[in-house]
Amino acid sequence: MPSNRVFVFDSGVGGLPYLEALRLRIPGAPCHFAADREGFPYGRKTREEVRALVIDRVGRIADRFSPRLIVLACNTASQAALEAVRERFPEIAFVGTVPAVKPAAQSSLTGTIAVLSTDRAAVDPYLDSLVDRWARGIRVLRVGAQGLVEFVEREYLDASEEERLAACRSALEPIRGEGADRVVLACTHFLHVADYIARAAGPEVRVVDSRAGVTRRAAELYLEAGASIDGAPADGTSGPRRGGFYATGDPGSWTGLKPFAERYGLTFEGAL
Repeated sequence: MPSNRVFVFDSGVGGLPYLEALRLRIPGAPCHFAADREGFPYGRKTREEVRALVIDRVGRIADRFSPRLIVLACNTASQAALEAVRERFPEIAFVGTVPAVKPAAQSSLTGTIAVLSTDRAAVDPYLDSLVDRWARGIRVLRVGAQGLVEFVEREYLDASEEERLAACRSALEPIRGEGADRVVLACTHFLHVADYIARAAGPEVRVVDSRAGVTRRAAELYLEAGASIDGAPADGTSGPRRGGFYATGDPGSWTGLKPFAERYGLTFEGAL
């Protein structure tokens, strides 16, 4: 019997802002987070490798927690494995993250937008299909900013304001002077540094992400499935309202995860 639990899953800490936004839409729902630190970074792996990792990790979550809903708060994971996990785990509702190409293209005044992503997502056929569907006639600059992903995962919390801004400026260097007036955050890690990206890009550039659309859809599916939002599992047992943060891999690889968990009001529970 599925519980009322919601899991937000990512290769690392990138999906945490999505969990934060989802809590506002379904207050009281038991929202938990899972980070695949063992598999990180997905952006340096093949599509097939990412798919296998996501299926395995979702299987662990399903076996242990029987969640009602899982949000794949990772663009690379969603592109590679969303359909696969829907097929493999039909008892769970899944929502993936989709780069906000459509709103960026529709609102651009210059006709040029940039998509900032992992190296893997930048060359994925799924992005080709999004551009073909929603951005015809728009110049789309694809920027694989893998270094910024790893900066957020490993260095962000201890970095100074100057170091954070410098990392974002470096990531945006390939589009400087190209006339892009929209930057799509097509990796959830970048939401942690969205303000710095905006500062680095300049006042004429708007930063766009998919947080609102993804969490709105997740809340709809959660409530359509008949879940309650009183914080209690569907089986009637009691449980803490404070969500858990779970991670894969050896504990020696978990450096920095506990501070992220505390920042987002989660209890670090350790191994998934």
